[in-house]
Amino acid sequence: MTTTEVRSSGRGASRRRALSARAVFAGPGLLYVTLFMSLPLLLILVYSFLNRGRFGGIVWEFTFENYARAFEPVYLKVFTTSIVIAGVTTVLALALGYPTAYAITRLSPRWRTVALVLVVLPFWTNFLIRTYAWIVLLNTEGPVNSALVDLGVIGAPIGLLYTPGAVVVGLLYAYLPLVVLPVYASIERVDRQLIEAATNLGASRTRAFLDVTLPLTLPGAMIGAIFVFVPSLGNFVVPELLGGGKTVMVGNLIRDQFLEARDWPFGSVFALFVVALLVALFALQAVISRRINGRGRARA
Repeated sequence: MTTTEVRSSGRGASRRRALSARAVFAGPGLLYVTLFMSLPLLLILVYSFLNRGRFGGIVWEFTFENYARAFEPVYLKVFTTSIVIAGVTTVLALALGYPTAYAITRLSPRWRTVALVLVVLPFWTNFLIRTYAWIVLLNTEGPVNSALVDLGVIGAPIGLLYTPGAVVVGLLYAYLPLVVLPVYASIERVDRQLIEAATNLGASRTRAFLDVTLPLTLPGAMIGAIFVFVPSLGNFVVPELLGGGKTVMVGNLIRDQFLEARDWPFGSVFALFVVALLVALFALQAVISRRINGRGRARA
């Protein structure tokens, strides 16, 4: 056996060992994703092309009627309302979450840990309890109205509850940490030497932030925005409780089709719309991240 053959066989054995190691470590995760995400999505996709039975259930007859119904004005209005509310929630979450994450990175390691614990602390309590707490806060006799009356902002209690604004507040409170954490991680990964180089070249702190920190942390901010936008779009608890059933979102529509109308094929269509939107947003985030990284390497 020649030296070249020995080397090629050695490389082949190394590759097989590497593949075996990857299979061992990635196998359980891939199996989990396949069983609990891929297969249910495939099932929903199949259901979306079938008919509803007379008393619910599934009739195995191929049809495009469910997709045609989804574009009726009444359902388009629900989808538009959902996008607007989720979009407003996402913008507010970015406006509040980015400065918060930036401020946390400027703390000492000890206080940084305390701040991060406070950010994730709401996740340690039940989501329904937190939502019901907002009902107490926003009702006409609640602390918010009382404070506004005492400060002279309003003359009498106003209806803050059961409005789209209340839904936005509830969603913002629920998903704000999902912006803070990825933005914090992105800012932490920024090389401080790049910021020092910008300031040494005459850039002010504001200019260094706009030219260095913000572009490099934009992918993390986009991930946080997706983490807020998509769950807000599919949430049905907050619109039901804080919106009083007056604000109907896609999540409410999906819930009603599966549990009340028992029209699983039609509900599957809207569930697929949300999944498709999620995939499109992550694809957009990946493209922007590659462009940002490419520009960074080109400048380097």
